Formats: sequence, C-alpha cells, structure tokens
Amino acid sequence: MSLRIQIEEKLNQALKAKDKNKYPTLRLVVSAIKDAEIAGRSKGQKEMTDGDITTILKKMIKQRNESCEVYKKAGRSELLENEKNEIEVISVFLPKQLSKEETKKICEDIIKSLGASSMKDMGKVMATLKSKHPDTLDFSKVSSIIKELLN
Repeated sequence: MSLRIQIEEKLNQALKAKDKNKYPTLRLVVSAIKDAEIAGRSKGQKEMTDGDITTILKKMIKQRNESCEVYKKAGRSELLENEKNEIEVISVFLPKQLSKEETKKICEDIIKSLGASSMKDMGKVMATLKSKHPDTLDFSKVSSIIKELLN
C-alpha cells in the first residue's frame, strides 16, 4: 500500500473518530502532498512516489522542530506542545530511524569500505551513506559520528 493511501486512510479514520489531535495535522500533510504534486505536474512529473512523500514529511518535521526551538525560547508552552503533537502524528509515516549504535556501525563499515582516513574524505562517506541509507539514518547525528571516527 502506498504511503499516500496510508495517510489518507489515517485521515479518514481520524475524521470519523473526531480526533482533534490528528486530523488537522493529517489534512496539512495531504495538502502538502497535493501542492507538491501540482508543482511537479508543471515540471512534467507524473505521480508522487513514496520517496517524494517521505521527503515532504521530513521537511514538515524539520519545520516543526525549528518552531519548537522558537517556542521554547519564547516560553510558549501551549504552542510547543501543539508542534510536538504534530511531529508525533507525522513521524508515524516515516521509516524507523536507526539507533546511534546502529548508525555508528554503518558509518564504520562505510569508512572501512571507502578507505577513508581524514576529514577530506567526509564528503565521500556522506554521499555513500545518503545513497545507501536515505531514509533510515538521521543525518544530523551522522555528521558528528563521522567527524568522531575520522579524527
């Protein structure tokens, strides 16, 4: 079942259950997907893939994480909680992120296979990781792990 269908089914379930914590966020997700689809049509893209949708979801989570930081600094706890709830709803549709230990093991393996030995090789390592594990690694953590391993 495609990711888009899963999201739309969850939206319908939330609407039927009158779950006010989920359906507004799911409507935003469906709307963002439709907006991207319309923009893609003008560029000649036919249909959204699960990868495209995953990219949209990651972007939405990143935006909400940035908002959380702003609300935390401003002391707006009610808005902070709202953003955290939205992150939880959106995260359900993303692939499970690997733990720090699993991420470190993958980084070590890639570094060995590429023969990387200094910070000059970091770009090669990151490119390989992004091509092999685009959805399962948290690249904000990967960067620090690679720096640690190459130093």
